[in-house]
Amino acid sequence: MWKFDTHCDVLLKLWESEGKIDFYCENDDLHVHYPNMVKSDILVQTFAVFVPPSLPVHNRFHTALEMVDLFYEKIIRDQKQMRLIRTSDDLKHHLQKKDKPGAILSLEGADALQGNLTYLRTLYRSGVRSIGLTWNYRNEAADGVEEPSPGGLSQFGRELVQEAARLNMIVDISHLSEKGFWDLAENFQIPIMASHSNCKSIHNHPRNLTDEQIKTIIHLGGVIGMTFVPGFIADKENVSVTDLLKHIEHICSLGGENHIGFGSDFDGISDTMIDLTDSGEYHILQEALLKHYPEHLVRRFLCDNWAETYQKLLPA
Repeated sequence: MWKFDTHCDVLLKLWESEGKIDFYCENDDLHVHYPNMVKSDILVQTFAVFVPPSLPVHNRFHTALEMVDLFYEKIIRDQKQMRLIRTSDDLKHHLQKKDKPGAILSLEGADALQGNLTYLRTLYRSGVRSIGLTWNYRNEAADGVEEPSPGGLSQFGRELVQEAARLNMIVDISHLSEKGFWDLAENFQIPIMASHSNCKSIHNHPRNLTDEQIKTIIHLGGVIGMTFVPGFIADKENVSVTDLLKHIEHICSLGGENHIGFGSDFDGISDTMIDLTDSGEYHILQEALLKHYPEHLVRRFLCDNWAETYQKLLPA
């Protein structure tokens, strides 16, 4: 079965290693690399541009461009092994061919924009197709989930959402404060996604979503990417796929079976589930799902829900 994963931090690792890690070789430095993608039938992988918050503000946009450059130089290369996806037509062609893995660029946190919509448009023209408004803390657009007494969207944040919608960039609410989420949902009637978040009712973690948030994403036609971060799944030492299934079942109970996907957060995490330690082990999740759900639903969870959503939301 094909897989569609909406979040990994391979580009951060390549940037930190100054490009010395080889994405195309099997190695222990990456959870997601080309051999693992082929092994697990990962049809589409979204690669996040995440600028570390420790960087000076004036360096953030330049660093984002460096990561975009690594994406094209080290991952896409000549497109013989990986296919670049930037438009709805690109994705339609890719889903028909299914002859190689595909790659989409995303921006994790508006910090890299430095409060400048010109930078947003520049990244869009460079292939970035979704934007997470924050990481965990405050930036020019909004507050993240770990900001003390978090607020919602700033004026710049509202302008950013309007411009992203005009460009057909998908807005991602993972890491966004709950007040920011409601500012977005109530003032902009656009489909929104959570690229890598789980359910607060199952595990009360700040990065997880309340039932009301989940219902709203469903209502707006978005998708929630179940993430593999152990700390977001359960409060215990040895977290497994069985624990992740509880989050999936909860969203199904809220009427969200057509709004569930996966966003692993591989390469952005140091700890992994005990039985799903890198992207080459996606078959373990697939097998567990098939024990609990009919095959057509498993296909939707693993690929089709994301594929249909991106098909609708990407620019033509």
